Amino acid sequence: MTPSQERLCTAFEGTRCIASGPLNEVALKTKAVIDRGERASVLIFDDLSGAVIDFDFRGVPEQVLARLPETESPRRVGRPNLGVVAREVTLLPRHWDWLNRQPGGASVALRKLVEQARRANDGKDKIRQAQEAAYRFISAMAGNEPGFEEAARALFAGDSSKFAQQVDGWPVDVRDHAKRLAERAFPELSA
Repeated sequence: MTPSQERLCTAFEGTRCIASGPLNEVALKTKAVIDRGERASVLIFDDLSGAVIDFDFRGVPEQVLARLPETESPRRVGRPNLGVVAREVTLLPRHWDWLNRQPGGASVALRKLVEQARRANDGKDKIRQAQEAAYRFISAMAGNEPGFEEAARALFAGDSSKFAQQVDGWPVDVRDHAKRLAERAFPELSA
């Protein structure tokens, strides 16, 4: 399975959902809508990040599929030939001194600290990412809708009932997708 088949997204023509699913399938359905010459704007959103995905719909379907944006493949742990990428980290001299005194040196100590922080903050990180994804979507699709600002406040406050109340008057497909993206931001709904 290619990354474009694994990446889930949702396409809208104006406020109407026209496709949802794997990127390649959504791209083909969206191309068919565009080729019909519809007047409303078409936007495609990444379901994980809420970001708009840019496409080049010129040509036949096979050409569109060949140009699909690919997701980055995960890096493996190890040395440079195994996928480790060197990056610059700026620390104060006392931080470097402490890191260098740790068993295994600075790199091992930093990896342990990062893994510990990832485990400790995993739930909070997932909620924050879900909030950001839902906010990107509602900003693009419902920024001018009544209740948008209150819905955004409720989203970041973790108030699922107020969020649902504020989005209820929005176009049906936009409302439903906003609720679907926001579900992950409300722990009580995910439990």
